[in-house]
Amino acid sequence: MTAASPVDGLVTVGRIVGLFGLRGWVKVYSYCRPPEAILHYKPWHVQVDEGWCEHTLLEGKVHGRSIVASLEHCVDRDQARALVGANVAVDLAQLPELLSGEYYWAQLQGLQVISLSGDHLGVVSYLFETGANDVMVVESEMPGTDRAKRRHRRLIPYIREVVKAVNLDTRVIVVDWGADF
Repeated sequence: MTAASPVDGLVTVGRIVGLFGLRGWVKVYSYCRPPEAILHYKPWHVQVDEGWCEHTLLEGKVHGRSIVASLEHCVDRDQARALVGANVAVDLAQLPELLSGEYYWAQLQGLQVISLSGDHLGVVSYLFETGANDVMVVESEMPGTDRAKRRHRRLIPYIREVVKAVNLDTRVIVVDWGADF
């Protein structure tokens, strides 16, 4: 296990959500499609406290609706318990190359969102799926009445009719979306 820094090259692919057995195995919620694809990436970078630690994936399998995994240096239930709640990331370079115009969610997080009329709508905080389509959560600071700032959150569908352009170089997404939504 070696220290890894949370650099731009890491992409969160799952989260350790529980314990499995007595020998240090963990249950993992995979963000990959299909979920078991998380088992093909090595090494895993596991977020601990404010940093990341690199863990070698020794073994993993589908167990019912869950993914369970054994990590090097995690040999008992107490060591595994310390990892519950931690994000799991891998190097972006390990993920399959996408077709032109396709993006991993991690590439969109942190990008500025601008409307067609030039209004700054905020920054992509995260994305989630609804079943019908993916949704970007875009956050911005709005001035409050008592000099305090409050966060304004917009939910913008990530669909072709709304998302008009994504530029990773300038870190901007252009959307057909009104500032009043």
